[in-house]
Amino acid sequence: MSALIRVIVRLYQAFFAQLEAITSGWFLGLTARLVFGSTLLVYFINSGMTKVGKGPLGFLAPSDGAYAQILPSLMEQVGYDTSQIEFFPYGLIVLLGTWAEFVLPVLVVIGLFTRAASLGMIVFIVVMTVVDITGHHVDASTIGMVFDSNPSSLIADQRMLWLMVLFIPLLRGPGCISLDAILSTYYRRRESYY
Repeated sequence: MSALIRVIVRLYQAFFAQLEAITSGWFLGLTARLVFGSTLLVYFINSGMTKVGKGPLGFLAPSDGAYAQILPSLMEQVGYDTSQIEFFPYGLIVLLGTWAEFVLPVLVVIGLFTRAASLGMIVFIVVMTVVDITGHHVDASTIGMVFDSNPSSLIADQRMLWLMVLFIPLLRGPGCISLDAILSTYYRRRESYY
């Protein structure tokens, strides 16, 4: 019986070692980026579009809605009059937050500056969550709880999964199918040429 168990253990270890070798360097980063792109890219771009001001240069002047979404307590204090809000630091926070909602997801998906973009998205999601809870005062059922056997809360459960998808490229890199890998190969070849 122990010989049979040893054979099963060896087969198990060999199978998963081979699977790990086949997927090493490309699968996790690429898959995480594709999952992020297919589930969250359009979400963040649509959310960013609600923050852009009017006209072709609207990306330089966020809408009143951007201020209300990003700085809800401050907007309430000034009676929803954005002209009373100083650009530094508050207007700058809104402007950079609006740009981040467009730029960071795209960088993650195409695999350019992927680790920094993933870290930026993690910080963005954490800040977004804090603002939703403290600024927008979402209710307890929307916040949810971990280990509550209800996997459908919009904040605790969903955003934890969003973060996990971003931790993979942050910690493991984007994989060899990415702009980071292409640029890295280009610069290595260029350096070896000179």
